[in-house]
Amino acid sequence: MKKFAVVLSGCGVYDGAEIHEAVLTLLAIDKAGAVYQCFAPDIPQHHVVNHVTGKEMSETRNVMVESARIARGNIKPLSQFRAVEYDAIIFPGGFGAAKNLCDWAIKGDNCTVNPEVEHAIKSMFEAGKPIGAMCISPVIFAKLFRGTNLTTGNDPASGKFIEKAGNKYTQTGHGEVVIDPVRKIFTTPCYMLDATISQIAEGTENVVREILTFVNH
Repeated sequence: MKKFAVVLSGCGVYDGAEIHEAVLTLLAIDKAGAVYQCFAPDIPQHHVVNHVTGKEMSETRNVMVESARIARGNIKPLSQFRAVEYDAIIFPGGFGAAKNLCDWAIKGDNCTVNPEVEHAIKSMFEAGKPIGAMCISPVIFAKLFRGTNLTTGNDPASGKFIEKAGNKYTQTGHGEVVIDPVRKIFTTPCYMLDATISQIAEGTENVVREILTFVNH
């Protein structure tokens, strides 16, 4: 049975992992006959946002503790991730990917990637294993690699960053998956487009299926 590592970035679209994308990714993995383990870095969130008002709140939260809400408590710190134990790794989106896993949402071109996130991605790349990314999370890969084909739908800001960082940007519609055959990176836009939850389900199912097709080849 194939095993995915799913990297979360908190709980909530504005300051953590996008919950629909995260849950539907877990569902897609399960429906495809594979299993998963959730991970998150054990670090403070960049900030906390009130999801009713959209305004920042004067409190602090932990990325792994918040991610555990989605994982029903079954989560491990990303520091414990070992590429040898997994067939694939996948990153749901949400602003947490661009605020907690990296800081692109704050620093733009001058962003950095969390060292544990970088280690997990590069260890999978070195092992020749597939990597999935949805929504805004492909900006992480744009920072770590050059010459990679990525998508965030048709978003001008992230597309410009991806190209400026030396990568190829491919515009996509709902459910489409861009595959970079060299680095084995699979990306799909999800909520970077104005999408329904059914369209998000289509995107997560498609990217999981493409990854498993590669794994089973």
